[in-house]
Amino acid sequence: MTAFFYIFDIQPESYTLTMKKYALPEFVVDHFSDLDLSAHYTYAQYLKWKFEERVELIKGKVFSMSLAPSRMHQKISQSINHYFLNFLLGKTCEVYTAPFDVRLPDKGPLDEDIVTVVQPDLCVICDLSKLDEKGCLGAPDIVVEILSAGNNRKELKDKYELYESAGIREYWIVSPENKSLLQYIRNREDKFEGLRIKTVGDVVNTDVLPRFSLNLSKIFSE
Repeated sequence: MTAFFYIFDIQPESYTLTMKKYALPEFVVDHFSDLDLSAHYTYAQYLKWKFEERVELIKGKVFSMSLAPSRMHQKISQSINHYFLNFLLGKTCEVYTAPFDVRLPDKGPLDEDIVTVVQPDLCVICDLSKLDEKGCLGAPDIVVEILSAGNNRKELKDKYELYESAGIREYWIVSPENKSLLQYIRNREDKFEGLRIKTVGDVVNTDVLPRFSLNLSKIFSE
């Protein structure tokens, strides 16, 4: 049984009082069902969870990940990873695939201060100082998420806002169903700007990796 405490936060501008529920940090959780999904957690607590289900933390809230990815999801992920691996051979950037923890700190680098940890399908990291034995601490340069039946809303809204605020340079959303790729890049206001949706017959390029090209006809081949 997990114990909790509450923190009250007063917004002086609006005189609004809000209350957040936090789990005490010292408890090991053996079963997903023991989590209180209304509570807020930290990465330090996340590391003590022993259950098999894969979850992500977004601003302290627990989000369940989809069940085992479909065959096409896996195939697309492997194909994109193959392109990245071949291109990055001998270069300083590295690519990682899920499950791989990406910690996006708001306050500081300590585990107990981090409340957001995600597992993108793929991510490219060019600042290798962000890598440690736990994964990546800080924003990758490219994040690729592949849509599945259970995660469309999370990828299209929650993670868009998260990745934009975290400083990720490019965010790619791949739709196996529509055989399409939506690429967000940074504009002059340092906000995400979506490029034309690309599909079979198109090639994806990126300023993050000059001369890299991703042939979508091969990515979406059956």
